[in-house]
Amino acid sequence: MALTTEALLGHLKDYFPLALSGGTPYHETRSGRALIGRLLEMPKSPLSRTHLNQILHLSHEAGLSQGAFRYYFLTEPAEHPYPIDRLTAHMPTLHASGIASVEQLFLGVRRFFVDALLYFGNVREAYRTLRNLTFDEIATLFGRSRFDTREFQTRGPVLPFEAIPADDRYLIAELACKAYGPAAAADVTLLESELTKAYVRNGSKRAAVRSLVKLAEESNAGDLQAQLSFAFAAEEFMDAEVASEAELRERVSGVAARFQRARAAAQANTEKYLSLVNELDIYVATSMRNRGDFRDMAKNCKDIFGHEKLRPLHLRYFDPTNSAADCHEDKGLIECLMVKCAKALVYFAGEKDSFGKDSEVAMALSLGKPVVIYCPPTAEGEKRMRFFRDIHPLSRLIDVEKGIPVGAMITNRTDHVVDLLHRIFANEMEYDLDHDGQGYFRLRERLTNSVVRLHTNSRLLRESFWNYYHGVS
Repeated sequence: MALTTEALLGHLKDYFPLALSGGTPYHETRSGRALIGRLLEMPKSPLSRTHLNQILHLSHEAGLSQGAFRYYFLTEPAEHPYPIDRLTAHMPTLHASGIASVEQLFLGVRRFFVDALLYFGNVREAYRTLRNLTFDEIATLFGRSRFDTREFQTRGPVLPFEAIPADDRYLIAELACKAYGPAAAADVTLLESELTKAYVRNGSKRAAVRSLVKLAEESNAGDLQAQLSFAFAAEEFMDAEVASEAELRERVSGVAARFQRARAAAQANTEKYLSLVNELDIYVATSMRNRGDFRDMAKNCKDIFGHEKLRPLHLRYFDPTNSAADCHEDKGLIECLMVKCAKALVYFAGEKDSFGKDSEVAMALSLGKPVVIYCPPTAEGEKRMRFFRDIHPLSRLIDVEKGIPVGAMITNRTDHVVDLLHRIFANEMEYDLDHDGQGYFRLRERLTNSVVRLHTNSRLLRESFWNYYHGVS
């Protein structure tokens, strides 16, 4: 079927709406008609760089170097950060002498727009940077954005971490540390001391632990952390009844002994994490409010990082449920360091907001790192997933160094998390480029349909942003 002006314009105007629509469309000018006429001849006479640049110059646009023309329109570079052949449903034939089909033309245009959004933040800046480079310079530039997958596969495992049973992971939380730490001027834990006081206040008779916890909370109204810690640390035996102080102490001391073992293991693990911070691949952020959350977290990490797709990569990941510090301020510093050093972040979002972990997501996005948000496969989790993905404007932030808009990839399936991590570190990410026909572009990660980059069509916002973003201190 012969290529028509209407079909050609139908493709072109999606990428260049300001030039090809409006009061005086570009294609109705002398240079515009020359461009369209020459493009219609592509099947019989492939479009050369000379012809393309002549038309660009006549249209008051700068031309392309031979390297840029060849990189985007004539070749399929094997070392690009993502597989080029997956940008379109069918990979067109690439003629080495010039652009010989509309499919070849628009693959090149699409590739350029995807690269512009991914690595520059706007199309104009990408064109200014790339148009004068040689083929090898462009290949080297994008090669820096690739992960060395072979290096991952051959580097081997890390020194083993101390094992903490899934049922004991919650005992390394700050609230457990508060409860099972020593009471003031006493040689027993705070939890044992306060529950014993509550038992005496209750008349030293058979009582449900739950009621004693409530009394202990009421007696510590001025210490919010202590209040929160009692129910958290006593969750295992909350539904039990005790008939004596000795029975109560036995309940508490049994868990306290496990706390000491778990905390010692977690502190040793922190030292291991700090020893490999230079090789850290993934920071795992999570929001946990009870023992079940910690168990789920342990299972999710085992299922995801132990998956057959990821095992060959020997990924190093920081799991905060496997780490403890001497004080909560140090733990905050450690976790900020891990976010900064990690190459990507995976956030296991709970069914409620968490200031700390949401802050870690914001930090990773602001550093320009890939972020995956996993929401639980529940009704409330589904609602949060849609809220993050489709509604909340701050699930897309700014790479503070480069000014590039960056968005998180959001899912409620663990198999998606596995696939995304594999694609990230194997340089196999897949994208779809959405446009509204008016110059607003959204780059979506294909598996989750999440917006990971965008390009606004607001000229005022665009010019204000890029004229001043890098000039403001």
